[in-house]
Amino acid sequence: MTPVIRAANLTFSYDDGTRALDGVSFELYPGECVALLGANGSGKTTFALHLNGLLTGEGEIEVCGMELSKENLPPIRRKIGMVFQDSDEQLFMPTVLEDVMFGPLNMGLTPDQAGARARTALERVGMAGLEAKAPYHLSAGQKRRVAVAGVLAMNPEILVLDEPTTYLDPPAERDLAVLLRELPQAKILISHDMPFVRALASRAVFFERGRIVAEGCVNEIVERFGWDLQL
Repeated sequence: MTPVIRAANLTFSYDDGTRALDGVSFELYPGECVALLGANGSGKTTFALHLNGLLTGEGEIEVCGMELSKENLPPIRRKIGMVFQDSDEQLFMPTVLEDVMFGPLNMGLTPDQAGARARTALERVGMAGLEAKAPYHLSAGQKRRVAVAGVLAMNPEILVLDEPTTYLDPPAERDLAVLLRELPQAKILISHDMPFVRALASRAVFFERGRIVAEGCVNEIVERFGWDLQL
C-alpha cells in the first residue's frame, strides 16, 4: 500500500538555533489514524506544520505522491485539511455558512458550488440549521464542528488535528470522537487526551527532543512511556 504521507530524514531549526526536528521519518497510510504523542515542545506540531509547507526544513516530504515543493503547494494544501487547536483561529467570517464557504471559494468554486459544499459539510458534522449564526455565538463544541466542516468542504484526503479536544466538555469530546471515526480520511492526531486518542488512533508515534523515538500500537506506546501517569 502506498502511503499518503511520507517524510524522510526531516530536520528543522528555529531562528534561535533550537533543533525542533532531528531526522524525523514517518509514513501515513490511507484510512488510518496515527497519534503523535510526546511532551510540549517535542516537535509534534512543528512536524505537522511541515506537511503543507507552513514551515520548511531539510529532508523529503511526499503527500499523495507529490513531492513537497513550491510548485506543488497549492494541490498539496488541497489534500491536507488542518484543524488547529483554537477554533477561533479558523472561524473569522460573519456567519457559519460564510466561514465554511471560505475555503471552497478560494479554490475557485462559484458561490453556488461553494454554498452547496458548505451545506453538505455542515450537515455531515451535525450543524445544519445554524448556517446564519455568528461563529462567536457558538459553544466550544459547535465551533470545533464548524472548523471541521470548513476543512471537509475542501474535500481533503488527509486530516491533521492539533489538540482537537481543547476547551471541550466530555459530551462534546464524545460527539467529536464519533464524528471523526465516521470520516474516511487518513488522520494525524496530536493530543494529550489519552481516552480520545485510544478511541480513534490505531497507531502512535512518540516524539522526544525532535525525534521519533518509538512507534507502535497506542496502548503499547502509552504504557512504555507511562504517558497516562504524566498527564
